[in-house]
Amino acid sequence: MKNEWWKNAVIYQVYPKSFYDTNADGIGDLPGIDAKLDYLKELGIDAIWISPCYLSPQIDNGYDIADYRKIDPMFGENSDMIKLIDDAHKLGIKIIMDMVANHTSDKSSWFEESRKSRDNYFSDFYIWKDPKADGSEPNNWGSNFGGSAWTYDETRKQYYLHYYGKQQPDLNWENPKVRQAIYDVMRYWKAHGVDGWRMDVITSISKNQKFPDNDNPHHLKYVVGNQDNGPRMHEFIHEMNQEVLKPFDMMSVGEAPSSKSKDARLLVDPKREELNMIFTFEHMHVDRKPGDVNGRWAIQPMDVVQLKKTLADWQYNLDGHGWNALYFENHDRARTPSRWGNDQDYRYESATAFATVLHGLKGTPFIYQGEEIGMTNPKFELSDYEDIELKTNYQKLVEQEKTISSSNFLKAARKISRDNARTPMQWDNTKNAGFTQGKPWFKVNPNYRDLNVAADIKSSKSVFKYYKDLIKLRHRNPILEKGNFELLLPEDKSIFAYSREWNGEKWLVIANLSDTKQQVELLKDYSGYKDILGNYASDNEESILRPYEAKILKNM
Repeated sequence: MKNEWWKNAVIYQVYPKSFYDTNADGIGDLPGIDAKLDYLKELGIDAIWISPCYLSPQIDNGYDIADYRKIDPMFGENSDMIKLIDDAHKLGIKIIMDMVANHTSDKSSWFEESRKSRDNYFSDFYIWKDPKADGSEPNNWGSNFGGSAWTYDETRKQYYLHYYGKQQPDLNWENPKVRQAIYDVMRYWKAHGVDGWRMDVITSISKNQKFPDNDNPHHLKYVVGNQDNGPRMHEFIHEMNQEVLKPFDMMSVGEAPSSKSKDARLLVDPKREELNMIFTFEHMHVDRKPGDVNGRWAIQPMDVVQLKKTLADWQYNLDGHGWNALYFENHDRARTPSRWGNDQDYRYESATAFATVLHGLKGTPFIYQGEEIGMTNPKFELSDYEDIELKTNYQKLVEQEKTISSSNFLKAARKISRDNARTPMQWDNTKNAGFTQGKPWFKVNPNYRDLNVAADIKSSKSVFKYYKDLIKLRHRNPILEKGNFELLLPEDKSIFAYSREWNGEKWLVIANLSDTKQQVELLKDYSGYKDILGNYASDNEESILRPYEAKILKNM
């Protein structure tokens, strides 16, 4: 029987660049993660997912890998990674690495060789196509970072494909040598003790070999679309499972941007032997105007009814057919209290309300660094941002296509930009939030003087302590792993409520996701239940939930 440790686990994501710097160069490092293991042990987490720390030119913050087997000197050395794995294991904490298997950096030796000629060992490691007769790109595919997904290479006199930056050429998974090269990298890190993998955009690895134009309803020059779930995707992921994941009993969670709950079964049903879990993006689009030409920058107020519907679909459709990965924040997502809650008047309450909703669900909760103290989005100016996605989209949408104004783009950036999650971790109120003695690689959120780990742990409203309690509940109560889920009040625009039931035990998880008091008649049905966790200290009038009030009740 496989050890399915991840089903009762809570996993903590570290973005190493912004976590903790030990050598005063302004960049977080692996010894910095090692130095904070006791902090993470105190929180109660079971595993750490570390965003890419391999050798990289850092065009896309490490998601452009030049050498999969070498730790980037900015983070330390291979020996630091091995020490971190060993030290974490001594504390009972597992280590999950980030595998970027869809693309590499253009500085990878594989790509440098591939572009030299059409007939060397690495020639077909990437996707090369001849220009059209007029010299233009092979089709109208667009890059997620703006512009064409094709870049012309003078040496080979061909275009190469890149779903992201032009410095991130896509690997050719049709080539068995590419697949084996990736599996070898995974075996290499397994040999050094790694326990599992988070797999970046893994559903993009198979391409439609006919390379047809994408549908173009907005009459754009380049169109992003049809970049996931290619014809051989399941075959490739199953092969990876058989070659690496299954024989070495490694946990896997795949990033699957386009997946809906019913498709997800094909990826996570244990009988199919592909992945243990996937990250969906579906629930993260509840504040996006659907079908808008400005994509994720077309923001609207968060729709609680849609959030409930989406999360419930995943609970129902995966029940008995696979496992959920639960998250609201990560390195690509903004801070929840700022994005969906109220980070001014109810920061503690909104941080803990959303946490309660997430951690009560069936699945494995993921916590992103700083989430456990309720970190917020910084209110930066456009010139302060670093992210390649933001910069290229500003160029495309504001300057070239003029489909959004600069002020509306900034408003959206302050809500949803990936950079909101990448500001340095706020440890204390000393210089640079205690993150570094040097000059931070990225601006620290100015609110660190009040909002930091040291202050939060001492506070009567400690987000950290609330997360600790949520994690303890998961570890001590099998109902959270095994219980049935039922959504309640599906049409209520403010209240997220559901029950969990198992073995004669029944829990109610309920949260008011608004900044106004709500009358909730449903609570009368649970009047004999006992409060086991809540984010308000004092009792309340029966059947009233205060702004962002959340509680978990249990039958006696």
